Amino acid sequence: MSKIKEISVADLARMLANQEHFELVDIRTPVEIERGVLPNAKSLSMHLVPLKLRFFSDSPRQIVIYCRTGSRSAQVCRFLNAQGINNVISLRGGAVRWGGEGHLMDREPQEIID
Repeated sequence: MSKIKEISVADLARMLANQEHFELVDIRTPVEIERGVLPNAKSLSMHLVPLKLRFFSDSPRQIVIYCRTGSRSAQVCRFLNAQGINNVISLRGGAVRWGGEGHLMDREPQEIID
């Protein structure tokens, strides 16, 4: 199994606080998203990722991908890496760890990638 890039909740919180330029993509289901999203996140359901390869390959920025616990985001990063897309990072622990460490969630995504 290939090694993917991962980021911790603490490092992501620092990036958000410093207003660093990166994309944040939530790949959870619409039902999961109703519970809230990380600040400035865009939404793209996991099953649509293969149809949106251009979004990932054309981005000049790093893209942090997250799900509920980090398992699905790791799978998506592995898939994208296999397609030659290497600007993706999985959030270790996902939204559960983000909330568990006391960070706030927004009510809805900044944008839905369609």
